[in-house]
Amino acid sequence: MTLEQLRIFVAVAEREHVTQAARALNLTQSAVSAAVSALEARYGVRLFDRVGRRIELTESGRLFLAEARAVLARAAAAENVLADLAGLKRGSLSLAASQTVASYWMPPLMARYREKYPGIALNLTVGNTETVAAMVRDGAVDLGFVEGEIDEPALTAIPVADDQLIVVTRADRALEHRQPKRRQPLRATDLKEMRWVFRERGSATRSIFEDALTALGLDPATLDVVLELPSNEAVRAAVEHGAGAAALSKLAVNDALASGALTALNFPLPKRQFYAVRHRERWISQAEHELLAMASEKASPTPLRKRPA
Repeated sequence: MTLEQLRIFVAVAEREHVTQAARALNLTQSAVSAAVSALEARYGVRLFDRVGRRIELTESGRLFLAEARAVLARAAAAENVLADLAGLKRGSLSLAASQTVASYWMPPLMARYREKYPGIALNLTVGNTETVAAMVRDGAVDLGFVEGEIDEPALTAIPVADDQLIVVTRADRALEHRQPKRRQPLRATDLKEMRWVFRERGSATRSIFEDALTALGLDPATLDVVLELPSNEAVRAAVEHGAGAAALSKLAVNDALASGALTALNFPLPKRQFYAVRHRERWISQAEHELLAMASEKASPTPLRKRPA
């Protein structure tokens, strides 16, 4: 079994498509198929079921996928140790981030990092906070960046930035909500009379907004929620088309506020922090250390530990 076979297997498993995996790996379709077939033949285990033109992981394949990812993560860690010796001239970092962080905060950070260290490849996976924490804990990625607090003893969360949530609506609907002439704060009765677009359950954005409602003595379940959508972009688009009001990160709506497409309503929400997440017991590479240092001017990143002799 080779690392190349494992990389090919993981690529096919994640896409459940041989052609797409071949394209991502810059290999021929026949080479990808041969690598998977060689693994199955060598160990006498079927990893995929062929269903028409599609393929699906078998139960054996699902179990093997977790181990294959772990082996590749350890190989990448070994490579990064050697990359340290090259003075950050080559290497890679696997990152995961929750949606708001990945969409609006991470791209400028990654661009600055790549400009300073062009030899370090950055790979970003997007998920919710729980998914990101699990990937860091299991060693599938080197660092995670999330918009909510985590409760995982194996991980360390490092504050890196602030984020402001605001309530927005389409500009021509503002007068319906006592805005913007007198800028009166929204009352509980106002909130109950409005239509709302929410992020999906489990979203940190939604959780913070619901906590603010509860603090007012208002049950979030009593609001008129007309849509629940799985992304900031979808929520924003729905609000811009007049579906209702929504609580979103200011980062997600800055341009719409500037253009006048959306307007902010007077309903103060608490600031939240973005966190960098890393495993307490895993070696922190120089490449990771530099990214953490670049991620925040206020927070001091985790000190670089000396590797034991």
